[in-house]
Amino acid sequence: MEKLFITGIGTDVGKTVVSAILTEALQADYWKPVQAGVEPSTDAGTVRSLVQNLVSRFWPERHRLQLPASPHAAAAAEGLTLRPTDFQLPATDNHLLVEGAGGLLVPLAPGFLLVDLIQQLGLDVVVVSRNYLGSINHTLLTLEALRTRSIRVRGLVFNGEPTPATEDFIAEHTGVPLMPRVRLEAEVTPAVVNRYAAEFREWFMSQ
Repeated sequence: MEKLFITGIGTDVGKTVVSAILTEALQADYWKPVQAGVEPSTDAGTVRSLVQNLVSRFWPERHRLQLPASPHAAAAAEGLTLRPTDFQLPATDNHLLVEGAGGLLVPLAPGFLLVDLIQQLGLDVVVVSRNYLGSINHTLLTLEALRTRSIRVRGLVFNGEPTPATEDFIAEHTGVPLMPRVRLEAEVTPAVVNRYAAEFREWFMSQ
């Protein structure tokens, strides 16, 4: 069974869309450990609205925080401190997709970063990258942080229109497996997610 943590090189790079695609591709369960900000929708709500299979189970967030901010700040606004002992993987026999918040070094609490949670849960990681000025640096830093902690990168997803010079350099420099590309879509619908899911399903079968 695949147990994967979906992280990005930063905020708004497409983690939630990729999470929906992977959830559909594997008919996996989905879990968002910490949701910071609930308007207009939560990430779990977005993924649920895009996934059509009847197998996936959507597990409730461990912490559902109102403020759309870094989790440590959103928790502090409610008088809470997030602790490593708060988080345990859902007890499922299915594939499991776990979606993070922002990038690897987002603080959950003093001395407790998102990458610490990944390491604690013992999951492989899918990294989502989007091309913009500075994205090479952000992508390499993300992959280096995972490498130094001996966290396995299951694959790298480029989200958006192709930029071969950037992507070829990252692929050659790091040697990480490349998953199918997700392109910029006018609208992300269940049909669009299902189309990409077929590509990702074939990728997993080929590994």
